[in-house]
Amino acid sequence: MTKPTSTNAEPLARRINLPLLIFYGLGTILGAGIYVLVGKVAGSAGLLAPLAFIVAGVIAWLTAMSYSKLAVLFPQSAGEAIYIENGFHQQWLTLAVGLLIILTGIVSAATLTRGFVGYFVLLVPINETLAMVAALILLTALAVWGIAESLAMAALVTMIEIAGLLLVLFFCGDSLQQLPEQASKLFIPGSATELAGVFAGAFLAFYAFIGFEDMVNVVEEVKQPEVTMPKAIFWVVVLSTSLYVLIALVATLSLPLDKLAQSEAPLAELLSSKSAMAAKVVAVISVLAIINGVLIQIIMASRVCYGMSKRYGGPAYLHSVSPFTHTPIVATLLMAALILVAALLFPLTALAKFTSFIILIIFSLINLALWKMHKNNYPNAHSQTVQQISQLPGYPLLAALLCLGLLVFQMSSFLNP
Repeated sequence: MTKPTSTNAEPLARRINLPLLIFYGLGTILGAGIYVLVGKVAGSAGLLAPLAFIVAGVIAWLTAMSYSKLAVLFPQSAGEAIYIENGFHQQWLTLAVGLLIILTGIVSAATLTRGFVGYFVLLVPINETLAMVAALILLTALAVWGIAESLAMAALVTMIEIAGLLLVLFFCGDSLQQLPEQASKLFIPGSATELAGVFAGAFLAFYAFIGFEDMVNVVEEVKQPEVTMPKAIFWVVVLSTSLYVLIALVATLSLPLDKLAQSEAPLAELLSSKSAMAAKVVAVISVLAIINGVLIQIIMASRVCYGMSKRYGGPAYLHSVSPFTHTPIVATLLMAALILVAALLFPLTALAKFTSFIILIIFSLINLALWKMHKNNYPNAHSQTVQQISQLPGYPLLAALLCLGLLVFQMSSFLNP
């Protein structure tokens, strides 16, 4: 009997169905967003935090449609790099985007790891560095174990995450009774300063929508990707936006803004005055939600690393797949190590802003790539399967301009604080 070894010919197994894929995307988005950043968004946008989430959600939705179309056209790992390659035909740009995507996964996971500590120390008095190291070791082991096992665990935790958000709405939903009289303050900026705050909040909130784009990087492991991927992306964006706006409304109507903005565990803070037990339960769920997001980012970054190395002649060990686990073990271990370094070196808000900055650049380029394909009549770009996703003419260009506009606004605020 021949001893099994890693080999480049070992394929990724198609084991992901529609429910698993939806939970994969929701797990990233919910863990990355509402459990960590709702207070920080309120710190920028004030009572207009719900509007900031809506603005970010609209931009994310337009870009999500582009990803749906491109995933059907190019059902391969490292999808975004391939989209850029076929849209712009510039290898240097393709490689740059691929590296930026890997960097996004690393920084995003580091952001969540920092957010995890904020909740975990409420439950267990432990050294923050030790907590981060232990969490990443366990999550990396799970990511190496297998994609179906990892996503089954992610799906379970995502259901628990949603239950936690519903628990917050159950205990604090009575604050929504203020909505009719407070609606103008929550959704209509009263000055240029407030409008600027909305865009600053939307820039930060945009990080909370990062996740749907990760879904395309497991497309080689999805059953019937041309049907499954567009449906999953649609439902992930709709469900996450709805939950975000509801939680943002409850949070801004229930807590003083300064207290909300300064909290490292905003949802637990939200429940503390309603039910001590519920606050502890949500703190536990928050920890699960956040580490679930880290797990998904480890998977995403390792798959992009695998796909880039395989397609563009990288080191063989980075695109080798274990015949035992059917996962790229070396790429996974490398991503986990880089995530730990970033988590130890940088604070949460800086990591989130940096991630949003990078992802907006990538989204702008992805939307422009699809627009160029439409313009140049790229083969199958106007096929019935692709056109079923959206009939809106020119929306990739609009999505690109919105992403660039948000990016330019934030850059100007950095230069003129």
